[in-house]
Amino acid sequence: MRRLFGASAEALIIVILVFGLLAVPVLAAKGGGGGHGGGKPSAGGGTITLAPLVYDANANGLPNYGDRATFTISTTATDKPWVQLDCYQGGALVYQDRRGFFDGSLTGEVFNLGTTAAWQSGAADCTAWLQQYTRKGWSNLASTSFHVDE
Repeated sequence: MRRLFGASAEALIIVILVFGLLAVPVLAAKGGGGGHGGGKPSAGGGTITLAPLVYDANANGLPNYGDRATFTISTTATDKPWVQLDCYQGGALVYQDRRGFFDGSLTGEVFNLGTTAAWQSGAADCTAWLQQYTRKGWSNLASTSFHVDE
């Protein structure tokens, strides 16, 4: 009986660890405020555009799976702007990350397209949200959408 209980407990721990390792990359970016703050950008909040790729594996100038991207932003709404990137395949969230676009941020400003357990390959549709954090949570200032090819 002791061996059966021990083996069952060990199997449960392994399952929890494996699930945790697979889920962390997608869920970790959510942070305290959760998702992207309600959808619509607030009026007069700023601008965000996809910048030239930091790393372009096939040198085609377009975002592809495995490339590294960053954004050009502008806002007067906050001195600590953030960018959250959400990417979907067939309606399923496969990538979510949030980066600080201000001096002193520890996150850096580069997003690695296709680096999660949920996004193993293929194209995706992405939206980048320019955000600020307030006492009420994350607030959207602007957004831009783009397609990532295979």
